[in-house]
Amino acid sequence: MALNKPYQDIPGTTIFDADQSRKGYWLNQFCMSLMKAANRERFKADERAYLDEWPMTEEQKQGVLTRDLNRCIAAGGNIYFLAKIGATDGKSFQYMAASMTGMTQEEYAAMMLAGGRSPEGNRYIGEQTGAKK
Repeated sequence: MALNKPYQDIPGTTIFDADQSRKGYWLNQFCMSLMKAANRERFKADERAYLDEWPMTEEQKQGVLTRDLNRCIAAGGNIYFLAKIGATDGKSFQYMAASMTGMTQEEYAAMMLAGGRSPEGNRYIGEQTGAKK
């Protein structure tokens, strides 16, 4: 793991970097498998059995089974790959993004139409405490 990652001090943000990519390789490969209709059907028929065919961690599998995208991202998932799970479930990307914020899809859409999330509290921790980077 790289030692110097100044972007790690952004609250609530996981940056998909080389370390995250390695960590989530099999989770993301599983997601990409859902691009094939036959794999989507197998997954929907028995999610656990299909997941057990992949050398993923139990944490990754539980993230998928519970559709906890924040958990999947922490376990190395890339949101663009994870979107395949939502598509398999018939959910929009907007629905998925809302689920990650704790908002309803309608609340999330309204927030985005109003200009998005405020930057207050979402900057580098050092910026909030007056420390210089």
